[in-house]
Amino acid sequence: MMILYVDGDAFPNLLKPILLRAIERLGLQTIVIANKKINIGKSLNISYMIVEQGADEADDKIVELLQKDDLVITADIPLANRVIQKQAHAIDHRSLEYTQDNIKECLAIRNLMQEIRDSGEVTKGPAPFTQKDAQNFANQLNNFFQKYKK
Repeated sequence: MMILYVDGDAFPNLLKPILLRAIERLGLQTIVIANKKINIGKSLNISYMIVEQGADEADDKIVELLQKDDLVITADIPLANRVIQKQAHAIDHRSLEYTQDNIKECLAIRNLMQEIRDSGEVTKGPAPFTQKDAQNFANQLNNFFQKYKK
């Protein structure tokens, strides 16, 4: 049975009701992992785990618990890469499903942008998260579960 892991540290508030409805509708066991208290909503299907403070503590815990074919929701590209390496699935907050086909390109772009920022260049951050992003996420999540949920 697939388990859903949520990288909770930067999970957008707009997505919480969308995700909660999907969890309840599918009866999907979900574990929200973060280094501070995060609340997606009340559900018997959701458990919350707070890890120590630290850059990769939540990521490391997700990877430790993750099994083949589980799903992780994260905007963290290096975490998504680790998820793909474990033959599991990853979707970001803006509806991108990370795959074997696109993860290396996503990592390369992320690393290039990090090098540019590290050199002192001021870059724009991500665009503000919008209702359209939330709708795209809802559609992607629905499509994912239609395709993979057993």
